Amino acid sequence: MANLKEIKNRINSVKDTQKITNAMYLIASAKMRRAKQNLDSTKPYFDSVKTEIKRVFETAPDIESPYFYPMNGDHILPGAYAYLIITADKGLAGAYNHNVIKESERLMKNHRDNKIYVVGEFGRHYFEAKGVQIEQSFLYSAQNPTMHNARKISSSLLESFLSGEFRKLFIIYTDYGNGINSSVASTRLLPFHRDNFIKDNEEKEEEFEFYPNELKVLENVMPSYISGFIYSALVDSFCCEQSARMNAMDSANDNAQELIDELVKKYNHLRQTAVTREITEISAGARSLKNQRRLNDI
Repeated sequence: MANLKEIKNRINSVKDTQKITNAMYLIASAKMRRAKQNLDSTKPYFDSVKTEIKRVFETAPDIESPYFYPMNGDHILPGAYAYLIITADKGLAGAYNHNVIKESERLMKNHRDNKIYVVGEFGRHYFEAKGVQIEQSFLYSAQNPTMHNARKISSSLLESFLSGEFRKLFIIYTDYGNGINSSVASTRLLPFHRDNFIKDNEEKEEEFEFYPNELKVLENVMPSYISGFIYSALVDSFCCEQSARMNAMDSANDNAQELIDELVKKYNHLRQTAVTREITEISAGARSLKNQRRLNDI
């Protein structure tokens, strides 16, 4: 049975651990809030880009572009498919990373010729451990979701796509949503459906004149739109990672507090037992001394 000193040392040890988990909770909260603010500040620009793409199709609905499915509606494109898999650089985030990996493996089972692009050290270590070839690993992008990093990722992927190295690009990330029910999302990023930008029942705006032509404008704005989509996915995933870490650290804090409460009760019980034993021994000694004096008086 542990003595009082051992229990007290363990209580102090758990309290020190609780300080660390509480600090990690606060850090994750601050990182998530800052990332959301950065994303909100860029949204108006990308909404404007999407509006310009919509105007191009309203003006020239039959325009052909490598960024979109062909007009004949053929969606079965032979060749390799690419997957941009966004994981975290670190663990301690519950099932966040495992859910993304699980969805990636499920999606890749549907196609034989796959090319893997990974964001985050967790995903890189996982696929390397399984002997799966990784085309490119984007280092430090998971813990620092900036537009600069998003543009670098987009530029690399678009170069491979336009050169014909793969025919479709899927992105697997964690959608933050309303912040309560986040879930893993898998989206085909390239090529796009025209319906992504214009619907038949939408009211058409006035026609615009594009210089030098609609195709050139489309080729210039699509990379920006794709960079914005990737940036949004990076921030969503980062926010979900921090939210998962906050939940994990909050659970760790609660478990630590329960353990501390249990140890304090045990400590108090042992201390009270020791005090009672000492009082009993003192009382017995005093009684014995009193009896001895009485016998001496006789």
